[in-house]
Amino acid sequence: MPALPPPIPAGPDDAERRRLLMRAGRYAAAVATLSACGGGSDAGTPGTPPPPPPPGPPPVITPVVTGLQQPWSLAFLPDGSALVTEKAGQLRRVSTTGDVSSPISGVPAVFYMTNSQGGLLDVVLDPNFASNRRIYLSYAEPDQGGGLTGAATAVARAVLSADHTSLSQVTVIYRQTPRFNGDGHFGCRLAFRPSDGTLFVTLGDRQTNTDAPQRTDNHLGKVVRIDTNGGNPGNNFSGLIWSRGHRNPQGAAIHPDTGELWISEHGPLGGDEINRVVQGGNYGWPLKSYGCNYGQTPSEACRIGGGTHAPTFVEPVHYWVPISCAPAGMCFYTGDRFPEWRGNLFVGTMADQRSLRRITLNGNAFAGEEQLFRSLNVRVRDIKQGPDGWLYLLEESNGRILRIHR
Repeated sequence: MPALPPPIPAGPDDAERRRLLMRAGRYAAAVATLSACGGGSDAGTPGTPPPPPPPGPPPVITPVVTGLQQPWSLAFLPDGSALVTEKAGQLRRVSTTGDVSSPISGVPAVFYMTNSQGGLLDVVLDPNFASNRRIYLSYAEPDQGGGLTGAATAVARAVLSADHTSLSQVTVIYRQTPRFNGDGHFGCRLAFRPSDGTLFVTLGDRQTNTDAPQRTDNHLGKVVRIDTNGGNPGNNFSGLIWSRGHRNPQGAAIHPDTGELWISEHGPLGGDEINRVVQGGNYGWPLKSYGCNYGQTPSEACRIGGGTHAPTFVEPVHYWVPISCAPAGMCFYTGDRFPEWRGNLFVGTMADQRSLRRITLNGNAFAGEEQLFRSLNVRVRDIKQGPDGWLYLLEESNGRILRIHR
């Protein structure tokens, strides 16, 4: 690997972590990255947390890849290299030495405009990638004329060539309905359900300003669950719909112990949420939110629908008020490099004190939050646990991949 810039040490805001850190353990053997960074089940009875481990060296953060253009998603391949999506429509492979490939051919056409939310979004590997080499892409699909009118969030399945240069057998397996004229709130994260290999797709409301996220006659503001051909695997809430009442989910992670889906979700003015997504759950949007309508001053008084979701709607596990942090990619940590962080949820943020958030849980309940590396002040679009057990941030501001290590 070429010489790297010096690591960025933890700042003064990381004092809590300094007290809690312990010496790193042995190297982790090939962690199942997609399972670790992907969502929860019924909460157990809260118990007394174990005592904190003894202090150890703080983590540092080092740039390992540069030169990406508006990167959106990161997926590790079995050989330790990674696929990275760029919003303008390029899929690239980053080698284990940090080299960035030319665009991989065969990617479907995407709707993309500068400063719009559309483009090439998530990439995940099939659970049986080692034998079938399949990958899945989510993206904003243009209308028949190649433009915005009637754009839709779509999911395509493809086979990655052995030399990582091209896609073949490209098949669109899902399109959000109805198609919608707008360039916002496409979602769209993908996560495989470990128990049956079905695929969760998080879908934004496309800024409809209607009650569509509450209704079951459309896929706006929903999480859908499909099989790998795009069909209905059964046992959903309604048709392909797994849950409803979402605004714009831009992060997804599978809880490593329970196999449930967890998502991060953008609120309006304030009210960004972390949600544990249960079958048939209604998460309130646009009737309930801890955020306020645009044009209002965020406060207790202007929370949409009063803020509190229960008992009709599912309460978020955690929410941010009064200012939006714009949560993005998520990852549950399961490795050995940071044993004191095992089981913690990491969430990238893209607004207001942009940083990486470390969330601790007591069962399925929020227990605490720490902001890491605030001095970076970058838009953290995605975070994944690498096969080496370190954490990797995909930061959009400068087009880099950063490694958190010791």
